[in-house]
Amino acid sequence: MAGVVKREMPDAPEAVVLMRVLRDMNFPKFIFEDVPLFLGLIKDLFPGVECPRIAYPDLNETAKRVLHNDGYIFKNEQVDKVIQLYETMLTRHCTMIVGPSGGSKSVILNTLVKSQTAMGLPTKCVILNPKACSVIELYGHLDATTRDWIDGLFSNIFREMNKVTAEENVRRYICFDGDVDALWIENMNSVMDDNKLLTLANGERIRLSPECALLFEVGDLAFASPATVSRAGMVYVDPKNLGYQPYWQRWLLSRPEREREKINELYERLIPETLAFIIEGIDGSMQLEPLEMIVIQTDLNMVVQLCIMLDSMLPHTENDKIIYDDEVLECAFIQCMYFSLGASLMDDSRKRFDAFMKKLNPLMAVQDTHERPANTTQCPTAKSTLYEYFFDIERKEWIAWDWIVPEYIHNSHSHFNDILVPTVDTVRTEWTLNQMNKVEITFENRI
Repeated sequence: MAGVVKREMPDAPEAVVLMRVLRDMNFPKFIFEDVPLFLGLIKDLFPGVECPRIAYPDLNETAKRVLHNDGYIFKNEQVDKVIQLYETMLTRHCTMIVGPSGGSKSVILNTLVKSQTAMGLPTKCVILNPKACSVIELYGHLDATTRDWIDGLFSNIFREMNKVTAEENVRRYICFDGDVDALWIENMNSVMDDNKLLTLANGERIRLSPECALLFEVGDLAFASPATVSRAGMVYVDPKNLGYQPYWQRWLLSRPEREREKINELYERLIPETLAFIIEGIDGSMQLEPLEMIVIQTDLNMVVQLCIMLDSMLPHTENDKIIYDDEVLECAFIQCMYFSLGASLMDDSRKRFDAFMKKLNPLMAVQDTHERPANTTQCPTAKSTLYEYFFDIERKEWIAWDWIVPEYIHNSHSHFNDILVPTVDTVRTEWTLNQMNKVEITFENRI
């Protein structure tokens, strides 16, 4: 890449060229915490050398406009990742977009595709999951009986995308959205290196055209070999760059205007402190052990689940005239925090989470009973934790799960496998599933 930059900037000092190449080639690969360390190291290696990044004002503004039109609350860090992906693909025909789920990898790729199209460079992107089919289904195979060639999914797409057509000015991307492992990726090595050649089992060779590029959207590279990784450009998308604030702001706009102020006030008062307590173990000025989870979640994962729970507990439509008062909103919000931020915690961590939540919320502690349940201004304490309750929106009361467990009535004609004895856990799970059925979501939780 240094030679390419030097030819583009023949009058630039070699120190500037080298600094630019080292920075632009490595900067996209670093995680959030390592970026300032890397930039400091570059300054130490090239003292006094000023080398501003190459500006792409048209692409920058177009990317912002695309994000806005798609309904996203954009951040400069997210737009910068679009630029980094664009820069990486200028010098690499194979690029890996790496990062945990929720970091906006798909949004960044789609934004680049739409931005290039809006700027007069039509771009097509075909996405496939390499783990959804076997290797022979992916690359094709020869029929053992007839010796006929049966085309595979990728081989067919690759051939069509690299045909010589009149659309010479159309960019074409093939994106593998799935785990990278040696089982299927090794057959791609000849395409990923400088040969740019796909060799199939029938002897057919298909060359990657200059207008076509390969993309890999993966969570990590734990099962990728060094030979594979060295052949691809890297863009790491850290969820910390995006954070959870843009998602919350976007979701808040979907709520009725009369609720937004109160819900956002609850969010600002409760969520940042609670997330810091769960993930980092920060309780005020004290540094404690982070809470243990059965399923590891990022702060964004938990906020997404919180929004889903709020939508299910506080449903609304455009013409909905239901008005929830502030006390109901607060109790529902607390309930949703237990079923989102606190849903995947281990038993001991649940007790710590419950104690932390009761310290944060201003509800008055009362000794509740079945006959006198706690209301919207009270926090029930008859049970050990608030996990043992749910908030009834209609009655505006905290109801213990064991109060609503139906009596088991045995049916002597039932098959043994059809017998289900109601318990607190079955009632709670049924309630949670009913809530999840109100919204479009894949259910994965621990109750």
